[in-house]
Amino acid sequence: MKPVEALHAAGWRAVLELGFRADDERTWLARRRHSGPLVVQRSFYPEDARLCQMVIVHPPGGIAGGDGLEIKISSEERASVQLTTPGAGKWYRGFGRSAQQTVGIAVASGAMCEWLPQENIVFDGAAAQMSLQVDLADDAAFCGWDFTCLGRPQSDQYFVSGCLRQVIDIRRNGRPLFREQACIDATDPFRAAPSCLADNCSYGSMLVAGKQVSDDVIEAARDALGDNANAAVTRLEEVLIARWVGNSVEEGRNLFTGLWSALRPWYADRIAVPPRIWAT
Repeated sequence: MKPVEALHAAGWRAVLELGFRADDERTWLARRRHSGPLVVQRSFYPEDARLCQMVIVHPPGGIAGGDGLEIKISSEERASVQLTTPGAGKWYRGFGRSAQQTVGIAVASGAMCEWLPQENIVFDGAAAQMSLQVDLADDAAFCGWDFTCLGRPQSDQYFVSGCLRQVIDIRRNGRPLFREQACIDATDPFRAAPSCLADNCSYGSMLVAGKQVSDDVIEAARDALGDNANAAVTRLEEVLIARWVGNSVEEGRNLFTGLWSALRPWYADRIAVPPRIWAT
């Protein structure tokens, strides 16, 4: 086997580690390490110096069978960080091999981190594994979302084979706040059940953790969702959870952007300023 062929057989491996620090005036990227095709652009300050925005870029543009991406984020005391991506993540046919992405986020006391990537498109035949682990210290806040489209139905490319596994684990000082595991098998008829995807091809989740979810907050969240029959919001003691299903990721993103706008003053003490990259 030629060296290039051997590389593709093994798949791409990429690691990105980012560490953020803050003082009384600003948040900055203090530590960066990467290997493989996973990088960041320069730091942006679209709101003020206290919030550091980073765009995480995966130059190959897609994740194939055998690939593994690992992202580690550390937000030190009082740092405010917003992380997003420039476009959709594409998960391609695995040809018998799985692809993985693991994201670990540690948020120190008094810090805030937003993980707001654009959607994932899972192509027919993909074997995708995604995990998100968030570790919160005292008085730390986190907001994150994900959107997933199974196949590309608008192009008559349907998700009829393959599987998707997703894990979300949020803890405060080692104490579990929220844990969820999902497994979507393309051939499982349960996908069409009303308690699952109700025969929709897209879905999204949004989580805000680390703050007490009062009655006023949950009411504001429900008002933001309006009368959309495919979306709902609920709460645990320190976690607000929103869900949406549908057939257009754009619809879900627009809906949750409105929800994010309503909730951001509560968990981040900031008005919502959508990243410019979302409009490109």
